[in-house]
Amino acid sequence: MDAVRVALLREVLAGTEWLQATRRFAGSLRASVGPRAGGLLLVGSEAYEPWHLAAHLDDEAAWSGLPELSPTLVRHRVPEGTAVPAHLAVGLGRLERAGRGETLLVVAPDDPGSGLLERVNDARRGGATVLALDGGATELHALAHDALSAPEGGELDLDTLQHLVSAAAGENSLPRPGRRRFQDRLARLAEHLAAPPPTHW
Repeated sequence: MDAVRVALLREVLAGTEWLQATRRFAGSLRASVGPRAGGLLLVGSEAYEPWHLAAHLDDEAAWSGLPELSPTLVRHRVPEGTAVPAHLAVGLGRLERAGRGETLLVVAPDDPGSGLLERVNDARRGGATVLALDGGATELHALAHDALSAPEGGELDLDTLQHLVSAAAGENSLPRPGRRRFQDRLARLAEHLAAPPPTHW
């Protein structure tokens, strides 16, 4: 979803709780990842790999100048063989090594399963910050330091929620000294172009 579509979506959602909620959650994400790259782990449920969110966060990391937003996708099943690129070969064992200074973002539209919940709990006990985007999984919420849900049949689906969170993660921080970040300027331009023309009575 490009910046113009995100701006249009935000216009549609104006006056609802979603804009504030997604920006708050994005703020938690930015605050938790810290200044170094490689500390953000992204994992889905066994039936759902959050490829789309991984790509969007990677884009936001590049556009905003915040490399720490670029996630490591942790996979339930890693294909065997040497032809698998390193960034696609990170299995669930990585969660066992998660610790202080790292953030685990769990995206689970369905039941995350007891096996994943145990690993998430281990990561939290090891000092990692746990964040969750889900369809209303109460057990996952109990483990998360911050969570945001898109229950089935609600106003927003989980895919849309991920778009709003990833866009907000890259734009709503203070510019670094001496520069205004490109993504912030682009988002402001998109919102301006998408706004209705002013009326003069």
